[in-house]
Amino acid sequence: MSSNGTAKGKFSGKVGFVLACVGSAVGMGNIWLFPYRLGQYGGSAFLIPFVIFMVILGCSGVVGEIAFGRAMKTGPLGAFKKALQTRNIKHGHYLGAIPLVGCLLIGIGYSVIVGWVIKFIVGSVSGAVLHEESVEYFQSITGNFSSVPWHLIALILTFIVMFFGVSGGIEKLNKIVMPAFFIMFLLLAIFVFFTPNSLEGYVYLFKPNWECLANPKTWISALGQAFFSLSLAGSGTIIYGSYLSDKEDVVSCAKNICFFSFIASILAAVVIIPAVFSFGLESELKSGPPLMFITMPMIFKLLPAGQLVAVVFFLAVLFAAITSLVNLFEAPVEFFQSRFGLSRGKSVAIIGIVATIIGILIENADVVGVWMDVLSIYIVPLGALLAGIMFFWICGKKFVHEQVGLGRKKPVGKFFDFTTRYVFVGLILITYVVSIVFN
Repeated sequence: MSSNGTAKGKFSGKVGFVLACVGSAVGMGNIWLFPYRLGQYGGSAFLIPFVIFMVILGCSGVVGEIAFGRAMKTGPLGAFKKALQTRNIKHGHYLGAIPLVGCLLIGIGYSVIVGWVIKFIVGSVSGAVLHEESVEYFQSITGNFSSVPWHLIALILTFIVMFFGVSGGIEKLNKIVMPAFFIMFLLLAIFVFFTPNSLEGYVYLFKPNWECLANPKTWISALGQAFFSLSLAGSGTIIYGSYLSDKEDVVSCAKNICFFSFIASILAAVVIIPAVFSFGLESELKSGPPLMFITMPMIFKLLPAGQLVAVVFFLAVLFAAITSLVNLFEAPVEFFQSRFGLSRGKSVAIIGIVATIIGILIENADVVGVWMDVLSIYIVPLGALLAGIMFFWICGKKFVHEQVGLGRKKPVGKFFDFTTRYVFVGLILITYVVSIVFN
């Protein structure tokens, strides 16, 4: 089975693959959501359930999606079809359209937000971000059709990278911008450490409130954040896995992805929270995306060398965002290559046109907010659930062990079956139900 399908490209090795997967997982949500959750649910106490779920999901879900993609050599629709063929089930492969379309639609909404980031970079360089009121500056680009040029720049940058393929485009991008992202946020963290009153922010972040561990919401939030941080959606990791060599150890790759995703979240927290506390703006922590686009610019105005800090901050955010955007659009691009035999250039052009038209039509902050919420609540967890069922249940234990074992010195143990088939799939069901019930 693993020999079937047409590979559209290959990662040159483990480093490029891991960086690409980290790039897909680390996005703007890590930058504003994780710090808020960490402070809201017990400070360092929140790290206990978060790390537990990161380890469980990484050793089951991430391993599974990588191995599933590598085994089938194609994206979710093709992978689902090949899995169902092992049980002589016809037509059910169309379920693969759920994570595929979800990935495309999330990417379309995300591209609008990436356009805002680019506008903020330009505004930081020119000084406009520091000289205008943050709320007014943000509102000026989030109304109907008010950021079309910046939105188009985000799409053009993304599809230029994708045009050059897996190793020539995606891998090279991530090898440059992901190390740059970590270096930039590390420098920002050091800078923020020396700002006045930053100690209060570290206390808020890392003083453990053990009572929160008795609160079910702490565990539910940690579970949701872990899913989010690892980009488990039944699409992006599968498609990158399809470009991975059989010689690579997927378990080792998954461990590295989990580690660097965790570090990225921690870095974002130790930059944003102490900075917010330094200037008495902690009430803004619950504001969501405005934390990044309104509150942080307010802080940059008050910092020494604030303009330079603003440029570095939003550039680092762009690096995180653009790598995620590339991953979101890769699955639909691969679909046109596999399904219709189109060249990569034509496939990229088709997705580019679709993304541009739909993206412009939804270009409004309120519309994009609803768009992303609906997809995140109803589609993304469902895609991860379907992928887990297809690989761990439909393909069968023997096949799973064979594929996960490729490139490893020793096979996975029997406990792997219980963790993947019951714990992982069960956790997805919990996440999906809770997301719908509590919105």
